[in-house]
Amino acid sequence: MPGILLFLLLAVSALADLLDTNASATGSTYFTEKNYRKALPLLQQDVAKGLKPAMYRLGYMYQHGLGVPQDYRKAAVLFQRAASDFEYTLAVPSSQKRVAASFTQRLSSQLDPATNKSGDAFALSKLDTDTPEAKSLLTAFLSDGFFGLKPYKTNYILPVAYSRNKYPHISSNTHYSNYTAQDTQEYGVYDKNVEVEFELSLRKPLTYNLFGLHESINVAYTQKVWWQLYSLSAPFRETNYAPEIFIVIPTSWGIDNRSGLKALKIGYIHESNGQEGYRSRSWNRLYLSGMWQWNNLLLATRLWHRIPEDKKYEGYYTGKPNPETGLYEPNYSGDDNPYIEEYLGYGDIRINYLYKKHQFGALLRYNFGSGGRHRGAVECHWSYPFLHSKNTFWYVKLFNGYAESLIDYDQSVTKTSFGFSFSRALF
Repeated sequence: MPGILLFLLLAVSALADLLDTNASATGSTYFTEKNYRKALPLLQQDVAKGLKPAMYRLGYMYQHGLGVPQDYRKAAVLFQRAASDFEYTLAVPSSQKRVAASFTQRLSSQLDPATNKSGDAFALSKLDTDTPEAKSLLTAFLSDGFFGLKPYKTNYILPVAYSRNKYPHISSNTHYSNYTAQDTQEYGVYDKNVEVEFELSLRKPLTYNLFGLHESINVAYTQKVWWQLYSLSAPFRETNYAPEIFIVIPTSWGIDNRSGLKALKIGYIHESNGQEGYRSRSWNRLYLSGMWQWNNLLLATRLWHRIPEDKKYEGYYTGKPNPETGLYEPNYSGDDNPYIEEYLGYGDIRINYLYKKHQFGALLRYNFGSGGRHRGAVECHWSYPFLHSKNTFWYVKLFNGYAESLIDYDQSVTKTSFGFSFSRALF
């Protein structure tokens, strides 16, 4: 009899263990089968046990509103716990303080793609998604990128970009301000007012929460091209390259709630056109940007400081050729972009407004009389889904002012462009 009782006790114990194991497995199975209603209570049990795979799955459900009301903040908390750089002490209740991991541990965790996922989720949780327009746009930024690459600025191609005036050919040996009638006759102007314009802009998240501030460090690359496709030889009139590295630091919830300031962005950007002589354009900047949101209105304010350039060459900026070479040489300081601040100023403002499926945006620059003259630029754009597509949009852009491109930063341009965009910029 005692042997039978012992056998029954062992059988019940084994059955209990088996049921417990199956319950945990069933939560994962239900999730895989997309039966989120049954998966929910089982995943919640596993989360209470501290199981990280369950945290990811439950966070995913909250992120996409699968079986639960969509809640980015809860998703961010679950992603953050799953990819957490903290160790929970088993002897201490979960309501008490957790023990911070070392900087070395946080650094090694940056190699895990899940860390960047939790960083994106946390960044998104800072933004308001109370309106359908904002929710639709912001949700698109959660999608996985190609090799981890994500859209940065607006990616577009504009087959019709019409300028009021034709663009001059600029020689690498003669500064535009020194052009004579003979130079204009020799080098001429591009024969078409209409060209093609396109922009490619991508970013790659590198780290998230490395310093414990929920900050993210990113690299980005933007390339803009102005292509005289309709001209006989179809040359590329100008190409601008802009690699960039920046850190985004979210504000506290208190600052966010009081002012709408979501984050601060600090970065370094190099911009050039890869040319030589007087066609060379290159400058470097440090900048500080604030990113704001009030419902469907998103605002980015940016101030920059130009890093002075070293003298690259000996030259004569006198309007006369070098007596030794007979050529017009770059200016005396070796600066590729003399007095560029007088045309671009020391910062800019970007505005985006969402209305149903429409996005309206503007870029504003002004130099506040730098150099004794008032100069600036205004760019306005509009986009709308193309045939109900989620990633292709009609795109119209209007520009008036200085520095449409680096090659003609000191020339005023008025231009209307029409085509398609393949992403929408947040700020």
